[in-house]
Amino acid sequence: MRIRPAPAAPRTRPARVLPRGLCRGVAAVMTVLLLAPVPGCERPLVPPGAPTPWPAELAWRWQWQWQLTGPLDVTVEADVFLLDPVRTTSAETAALRDRDRRLVCQVRVGTYAPTDPDADRFPAELRGSPVTGRPDHRWLDVRRWNTLKPVLADRFRLCRGKGFGAVAIDDADGYLHRPGFPLDFDDQLLFNRRLATLARQLDLSPGLLGDVPQVAALAPDFDFAVNQECVRRRECAKLLPFADARKPVFHVEYTGDPAEFCVTTVGYGFASMRKDRALDAWRDPCPLP
Repeated sequence: MRIRPAPAAPRTRPARVLPRGLCRGVAAVMTVLLLAPVPGCERPLVPPGAPTPWPAELAWRWQWQWQLTGPLDVTVEADVFLLDPVRTTSAETAALRDRDRRLVCQVRVGTYAPTDPDADRFPAELRGSPVTGRPDHRWLDVRRWNTLKPVLADRFRLCRGKGFGAVAIDDADGYLHRPGFPLDFDDQLLFNRRLATLARQLDLSPGLLGDVPQVAALAPDFDFAVNQECVRRRECAKLLPFADARKPVFHVEYTGDPAEFCVTTVGYGFASMRKDRALDAWRDPCPLP
């Protein structure tokens, strides 16, 4: 029997050796391609509490909602929601942020209430006279900044941790009342400016709720204003320093016909609506211009 010789092994081409620099370049390109996200596959990751942006050029077109009582309605067609940071849950803020809503927390900065979760952090010597209409609330001595700052900073941090991007400081006008301390215009002005700085340090956009007599002085320090009943009180023109600077003015009336007061406030460039004083979910917004 003839034994056939085994077939010769096929010739192979010698491997081409790329220059070292080119090898590194190819490796870098492949790494980028492998790690790059595929468009449409994933939503960008947002850190907990990261706020939605506040583009100034769109501010005059924002509708808003102010709700402090009743079950929170996250389906309201509004761009901005002003809410109580204590009673609003992280799940509710997440639902609103998922719909690209801008969230503002309302924080009392110049008054004390025994029902506040942090009430024991306000020394007795800081508590002054009762607030008119709220006998269980008392004015605070806002000149005591070093004592108040850490407490208010923690209130702001609560807002930030729940996903709020802005804070509206409330009860920031004790000098206009009888607070039980010799507060004057300059004391309040300094305190409010310090609060605006503190908010920015904690990555929150500061807003001024009320304190209309100081608007002209404080407009450069704050990003927006919240006003109640400037039409009824005949003081809407005093809010123009915000509107003229293209900063939002969120305005509410509790009486009157929106068909009548909207002509004035929308003409000024405000975002206006009619609400019940209870500040529940109901609202009747003015149409956008």
